[in-house]
Amino acid sequence: YIKSAENIVKAANLLLEQTRCEDPDSRRNYSHRVKECETAGDAITQQIISELLDAFVTPFDRDDIHDLAEIMDTLLDSIRDASKKIAIYQPQKASKKIIEIAEYLVKDAEIILDMTRHFENMRDEIDYLDGKCSEIKEIEHIVDDIYESYMSNVFEFEKDAIELVKKKNILQALEDTSDVAKSVSAVIRSIVVKMG
Repeated sequence: YIKSAENIVKAANLLLEQTRCEDPDSRRNYSHRVKECETAGDAITQQIISELLDAFVTPFDRDDIHDLAEIMDTLLDSIRDASKKIAIYQPQKASKKIIEIAEYLVKDAEIILDMTRHFENMRDEIDYLDGKCSEIKEIEHIVDDIYESYMSNVFEFEKDAIELVKKKNILQALEDTSDVAKSVSAVIRSIVVKMG
């Protein structure tokens, strides 16, 4: 899981740099690099599942191991989807609110990585892990607020219909990614509860 989480952190940071960028070629290059992370993530997920099939004893429930591997892979797919939209739509300029959400996605990824580093001693780290899950849930609420505020602003002030659609779709993809990060924390919290 640590390898998977490190890969997610890398992809989230590339996405953040992409949101700050206004050069079309650079945006496409960032998207290509996020795609490479997605491909690497697929291989990591497959490795986790293969090891699960071969293992006689597992650190926690087999279904939970599988569910966590899959939802972490879904988070990576979601980061890729947001990156792809930025590369395809090429908004006229970088938006502070879009950058802000991307910064929160990096925080989500870093928290998930931190949690995976505590899996070996999960029974002793229940309170810590539960607290980290709460942090991700709080970030999701903050992102929701940014999303609602920005969307309201875009529909009120953006006069270019094409630019409006671009911003709406990019923002929606970023907000969806925040929701998937919360789903990762929900799976971890479920494992923690069973351990408790």
